[in-house]
This record gives sequence, structure tokens and C-alpha cells, in this order.
Amino acid sequence: MSLTIKGKLSRKLSVENGTSKAGKEWQKQSFLVDTGAQYNPEVCFQLFGEEKIQMLSHHNEGDQIEVSFNLSSREYNGRYFHNVDAWRIENLGTSNQNTTEPDIPSFEDSENSDDDLPF
Repeated sequence: MSLTIKGKLSRKLSVENGTSKAGKEWQKQSFLVDTGAQYNPEVCFQLFGEEKIQMLSHHNEGDQIEVSFNLSSREYNGRYFHNVDAWRIENLGTSNQNTTEPDIPSFEDSENSDDDLPF
């Protein structure tokens, strides 16, 4: 499953290193994106491998970015674990920071608001 999300790069976490059972070295780094949503606005993504970690070095905390990612789950001993693996990070620049909302008149904007009531 491939998805995208836009938001502000709020924090880069430190790089983690390890060795697999097969003896291969691995690296991963996680980072947080603030989507601005009302509930649970931050999403934590991970980058696995040195090549993917280099993608994050081109972006600074506070940048507006779009992250393409895969969402996957696996079961272990009756419990499910989820991965949110980023595979592309694009800088949106300053032009996309201010989104314009359509001009929807509110009830208070009506000149004859008392006359419009059905009762």
C-alpha cells in the first residue's frame, strides 16, 4: 500500500544501528511530520538503509514536505506490529505553506440575517 501525506518536518530522531542475525549491518532513522490535524497530528516515519537516510539530510526541521510511504503490518505471537516506511520525501517550499480556503460566508455575514429565518 503506497500513500502520501503533507506536513511540517517537526523532528529528526537519531540514527539507529545494528547487526542482523545474518551478520549484516543495518541503519534506520525515524522522523516526525506534523500534519496539522486536530487529533493525532504527528506521524512517525522510518527510513531503513543508508541510501534512504540520505534523503532526509536534504530537509531541515520546519520544512513543509510531502512524504510518500508504505504502510505494512505483521503478526508476532498474536500481536500486530506496524511499519510506516518512507520511500520519498519532497520539499513543498514556501509557496504551499499557506493554503487558501474557499470564501464561505458565515451566518453573521448576512446583511438581513433576521429576515432569512423561517420562524
